[in-house]
Amino acid sequence: MKLICIGRNYAAHIDELENERPDEPVVFIKPDSSVLPKEQDFYIPEFSNDVHYEVEVLVKIKKVGKHIAKEFAHKYYDEIGLGIDFTARDLQSKLKSKGLPWEKAKGFDGAAIIGKWMPKTMYESVDNLNFSLEKNGEVVQNGNTSLMLWKIDELIAHVSTYFMLKKGDIIFTGTPAGVGKVSPNDYLSGKLEGEQLFEIKVK
Repeated sequence: MKLICIGRNYAAHIDELENERPDEPVVFIKPDSSVLPKEQDFYIPEFSNDVHYEVEVLVKIKKVGKHIAKEFAHKYYDEIGLGIDFTARDLQSKLKSKGLPWEKAKGFDGAAIIGKWMPKTMYESVDNLNFSLEKNGEVVQNGNTSLMLWKIDELIAHVSTYFMLKKGDIIFTGTPAGVGKVSPNDYLSGKLEGEQLFEIKVK
């Protein structure tokens, strides 16, 4: 299993981090060791003082595919989920300023939260899904997949040009605006179309 993550896929998030709008999807990978085991708390790593939450809609690939055409991409997934791409923002900024890869800021142990999976048939369209993240009971991120610069099927087609997709691979489709720092004792919960798909305590 690999975690394929998409950066800069919501215009408002690009603006809030003062990043340049890309001409094609920004792709990076988290190792499977970054997945936080179920029922475990998230521990802020000792090498960062500025870990940010980034809530994202997830897609689970159900069969092998490469060079998948956009019009056939919908045949490669049946499940939609919600999760968090935790980011050590201070470390990421330091690495980016030196022109270095920033996997250490994105792929550390526990940096990927994967919530409950839902059948995509529950939803009228995967391109119009409301999702949100609450921190300590307050909504801090609100998004809708209609606002993606590249929709789910486009992402699958693009990614499969470079990486063979295998059963069980997970695509993190990008985060909307509102990312922010987590602190010890924070409680985070994510909702997709009003249903809570994950909750996590920060230590």
